[in-house]
Amino acid sequence: MKQKNKGALRERRREFFINNSLYLFLIAAIVAIVIYDPRFLSVPSLVNILSLSAANLPLALGIAGAIILSGTDLSAGRAVGLIACVSASLLQTSGYPNKMFPALQTLPLWAVILLALAMGGLIGLINGFCVAKFRLHPFIVTLATQLIIFGLLLMYLMIGSNNGQSISGLDASYTEFITGSVLRIGSTAIPNYVFYSVGITLLMWFVWNKTTFGKNMFAVGSNPEAARVSGVNVTGVTVGVFTLAGILYGVTGFIEAARIGSNSAATGLNYELDAIAACVIGGVSFVGGIGKIRGVILGVVLLRIIFVGLTFLSIDSNLQYVIKGLIILVACAIDMRKYLVRK
Repeated sequence: MKQKNKGALRERRREFFINNSLYLFLIAAIVAIVIYDPRFLSVPSLVNILSLSAANLPLALGIAGAIILSGTDLSAGRAVGLIACVSASLLQTSGYPNKMFPALQTLPLWAVILLALAMGGLIGLINGFCVAKFRLHPFIVTLATQLIIFGLLLMYLMIGSNNGQSISGLDASYTEFITGSVLRIGSTAIPNYVFYSVGITLLMWFVWNKTTFGKNMFAVGSNPEAARVSGVNVTGVTVGVFTLAGILYGVTGFIEAARIGSNSAATGLNYELDAIAACVIGGVSFVGGIGKIRGVILGVVLLRIIFVGLTFLSIDSNLQYVIKGLIILVACAIDMRKYLVRK
């Protein structure tokens, strides 16, 4: 009996280390970075990590919904890029020499915000409709819309005399609204968009946990046929989840345009990869029906800590893509192993 208990204890330890190996590796990496360069824990560095995480969080929350439905969304990054460029072009300073639409006055912020949300919502609606009505896999649908959106972005940047140039010269009211600050820690300012991201996250927590729509989303992700038999409108839920994701891409695009200040065809490139990696690190399962808001937050923050840390270590930016890919691969492997154990 004693030997049996020891064996069971060893097995539980083994399972713990396997299931949490990625977290343990990330923690070890953070400790190593701090030892190498203590500035990593300085206030400016921590605020930078917080700001970068906040900028990516709405996008990750949108993609998390698609993953909960046992799908994904490859169009997210390009949707952010298109919305960012459209937002920037409509909010350039009047009289700016390279203004994309010289005859157009700077539009009101609220009008462009609504346009950004509508554009994102339309992209999500199309994705969700194709997935739900035509029974196509989200990978195929969003791969197709990714290419379509990128083509539209390239054509948009060629309008008038812009000739594919980056869009900059943004109106001060826009940049102040996004990157201005009402709170400082010492001499380090916390950008306004951090608080917008916090508000959006709280709203999404409410939607996921306190509404019928959120409960139905998890039910459809767990077993769509069982959900349908139970009276859940599977088509409506699927379209709704992708539409909501698109709206969150619209928020991200509007914020990103002002945050980076100069928008081009490269804006949004591979953003969906960071978001997917953050979701799987945070425990949002590709088998469907599993995921928590706090997990997405944790995944976004941990991933950003690692990439900021790699910069502190002067790791080549190209190698960071390799590391990002390995993180996704390991996280998905651990997730699938947990699923098989549960079965």
